[in-house]
Amino acid sequence: MTATLSPPLPAVERPWAPKLRDTPMLWEIARAVGGGPFHVIHPATFAENLGSLLDALAAEHTPGTVYYGKKANKAAAWLRECTRPGAGVDVASVPELVHALGNGVRGEAIGVTGAAKSDGLLWLALRHHCLLAVDAADELERVSSLARDLGETAEVLLRVRPPTAPASRFGFAPDVLTAAVRRCADPGTAVALRGFSFHLDGYDPIPRAELAAHLIALCRDARALGHPASKISIGGGIAVSYVDSEDWRRFEADRHDGWFHGGRNPVRTYPYHQEPTGAAMVTAILRHDVGGAPLSHRLRDAGIELLLEPGRALVDGAGFSAFPVLGRKASGDHLVTTVAGLSMSLSEQWKGSEFLPDPILVPADRAPADDTPVRTAVVGSSCLEYDVLTWRAVQLPRCPGVGDLIVYPNTAGYQMDKNESGFHQLPLPPKVVVDRDRWHVDTDYPIQEIR
Repeated sequence: MTATLSPPLPAVERPWAPKLRDTPMLWEIARAVGGGPFHVIHPATFAENLGSLLDALAAEHTPGTVYYGKKANKAAAWLRECTRPGAGVDVASVPELVHALGNGVRGEAIGVTGAAKSDGLLWLALRHHCLLAVDAADELERVSSLARDLGETAEVLLRVRPPTAPASRFGFAPDVLTAAVRRCADPGTAVALRGFSFHLDGYDPIPRAELAAHLIALCRDARALGHPASKISIGGGIAVSYVDSEDWRRFEADRHDGWFHGGRNPVRTYPYHQEPTGAAMVTAILRHDVGGAPLSHRLRDAGIELLLEPGRALVDGAGFSAFPVLGRKASGDHLVTTVAGLSMSLSEQWKGSEFLPDPILVPADRAPADDTPVRTAVVGSSCLEYDVLTWRAVQLPRCPGVGDLIVYPNTAGYQMDKNESGFHQLPLPPKVVVDRDRWHVDTDYPIQEIR
């Protein structure tokens, strides 16, 4: 099957990214890291996103904490932004916890989530007084036992299984939850029940607000048993838009197999445009009417703090990925352009899906011999037929040449490193931190002088 040209899907970007791509700094970075591929990250945008979420809570007079969902991106630079008041980090493994602690995040500002945590993770979390989201009755017993052995009191949330997902493997079913709340009240358990948490699929604010209201009621019931239940976490799923509404509408309305190399049209993709997003979605959650009053009023009346665990929403607009061109060849009515590196550094492709925002050609020279637009798919440099960064035949303003860069915009949220691999013994692409007119390679721990 030959590909035809799809309508463009230009990414919505923050000003820093196109500005950087149009300066010599991009090529300075490329030379310093050996050509590429490489990722560029911008902590100032992360800080801006974090500030907007905190402002959304404050505007609705809602006490809360924003925990960065660390699984979205492994860079250390984000963690240093999470040391500010009202912020924290959500982790689910010993290395993630150690990484957060090593970058100055206090244990009290770290939430530990995930199912069936190892004893090592629980031990370290207890030593640093992290907030533990407990997922099951047997885990609660292990937490209690370890806390007693350490002479600590475990600070816990009980994760609630959403009523819309009764078969989910995560969280306490209603009858088991009731027993767990009572178990936490038993003398000698060494557990302080701080509240409840949940996670929902999708990006609709209304189900989050309504389930949050149910958790307020659970906190009131827990207090009647003597628990200091004053926190609820509504998890992540704060929406992001990568493209504008009209481009996405047009794309979805007309999409067909012929737009894609080999006819590989993904069955399901991320909703690359949606509303509301970011801080506006948090506001929509807080203003939703639950039982005759906005959720924010219900939280305040009950003296309850709202916890958020966004990942993608905090790194939205805060990074891009650059792949140097190695070669090209004809394939039917379009080209196939091979770049250095692997599609594992663009993780959506490895979910049987597609990262759909248009890639951007950054030529190595400024005076091309031929500026005729071309259509191309973009493939990785491995021996695997399915190592493809872009199956869709996208239009570039000129034929890509060896040494040019193909840049994928807004990749910091889950794309950069979720599935990266050392296949073929290729090094993992470095992350380069851009700070105004300076840059440095991201390091795991703050070895530079703290300013």
